[in-house]
Amino acid sequence: MVWDRLSTHVSKTMKALVAEREWLTVVLLPGYAPELNPVEALWAHIKRSLANLTAHTLTELEILLRQRLKALQYRHGILGGFLAGTGLTLDRPDGLSYAEVSRRDQPTGSGTSKSTSGAYC
Repeated sequence: MVWDRLSTHVSKTMKALVAEREWLTVVLLPGYAPELNPVEALWAHIKRSLANLTAHTLTELEILLRQRLKALQYRHGILGGFLAGTGLTLDRPDGLSYAEVSRRDQPTGSGTSKSTSGAYC
């Protein structure tokens, strides 16, 4: 698991929880390294998708954000691309790299995209 240095990630409680799970490996990012954090790319993508939309209320904005995030959870290639864009490499349970999955999931000429199988960690 890759974590930024959010206070809850480096707390004594979290360190104890991680220590109890020998199967769990946590890698902490440097103090300020947005270019290494795939979540930064995710938020940039979301912001670009909302650039020309107008939400008249906070509730409308929340609905739009939830819709965009929900749609992204099924776009494994895009999510893998956020990680690949950091230059970090992590092993996937199915042995593929995130970059391979990202390339494989690119839309074909017919306008469809291939789906991936396997779990993401």
